[in-house]
Amino acid sequence: MPGVQTVRASARYGRAIDAVSDLLARLRIASIFVGSVARSAWLGSRVEQGSVDLIAVMKPEQKNQVVMMGSNRGFRVDREEIERSEELDLIPIHFVDAEGEVRIHILLATNALYGRMVAAAVPGAHGEQAIGLPALEDLAVLLAVADDAQSVHDREMLIRLPEFNRRAHNQRLISIGLPQLAVAE
Repeated sequence: MPGVQTVRASARYGRAIDAVSDLLARLRIASIFVGSVARSAWLGSRVEQGSVDLIAVMKPEQKNQVVMMGSNRGFRVDREEIERSEELDLIPIHFVDAEGEVRIHILLATNALYGRMVAAAVPGAHGEQAIGLPALEDLAVLLAVADDAQSVHDREMLIRLPEFNRRAHNQRLISIGLPQLAVAE
C-alpha cells in the first residue's frame, strides 16, 4: 500500500494493536496510535515492550462503551484503575492473551491540539489492519514535549527525514505556545 506507514511489532504486541484498533473501529471512534507504535511506523523500530498508546476523539458516553465492549472482547478492565484515571482523561485497559498482558492507554482528545492530530491522521498498517498515525510533524511535537532522552533522540531522527516539514512543525509548536522548541528551517 503506497503512502502507508507500516508498523512492526512482536506477535503479542501485534495482537494488542489489532485488537484495540478493531475495538475502536467497531465503536466508530477516530483515533491515532502514538508512542512506540508511531515510532515504529516512522522510524522503523519494533514494538515489543511497554504500553500501546492512542489518542481518541470520543463523547463522554463512548468512554463507557469502550470500557463495556472492551471487557466483553477479551480486554481486562480494572474499574478502580478507570476511576483513578478519570481526571487524566485516560482509559487504561489491558489486552490479555495466552502470552500475558499488554497495557493500553487510550488518551481522550480533550483539547484542540489532540483533536487536530486525530483529524490529520495519516494511514498506517499493522499486517492487514489499517490504523491511524500522527503526521510526522505531530509526532515530533509529542516527542518535543515528552522531554526524555529517547524522545529527544527520536525527534532528532524524525527531523532528519526528507519528508519532514520543518515549517509545519514549527507552526504547530508556536500555536501551542512553545516557540522555543522550534527547529531551524
